[in-house]
Amino acid sequence: MSKSVADYMATELVSFGPNDDIIAAMRTLLERHLSGAPVLDSGGRIIGILSQKDCLEIVYNTAYHKDWGGQVEQYMNRQVEHIEADCSVLEAAEKFLHSSYRRFPVMRDGQLVGQISRHDIMRALDENYLREGS
Repeated sequence: MSKSVADYMATELVSFGPNDDIIAAMRTLLERHLSGAPVLDSGGRIIGILSQKDCLEIVYNTAYHKDWGGQVEQYMNRQVEHIEADCSVLEAAEKFLHSSYRRFPVMRDGQLVGQISRHDIMRALDENYLREGS
């Protein structure tokens, strides 16, 4: 039986709102050792992703231009790629191989239900394919 992304995704997520303070959000990513987190509107719909890469702009602007602060919506990436919860682990691995993203939001029926990372997919492949042949 083929395992799906839903079997390996994280379900307890850190998320931000578009009006959240960007410095607080950046510090949350740093403190929690996260490469990124979804940005949700007041209805819980995903409207963006805030990544460490996006946060580099804040640090750069502060260090170089002495421009400090703002809201998450000013820095988040609005083009959100996702993976469906019923996607197979192999299909997800292929998507990661063709992307520079380290993690994807996981959706079911248009709702955010989790997040899957490269690490999660590597663990799934190891459990289902490498150990199986050992």
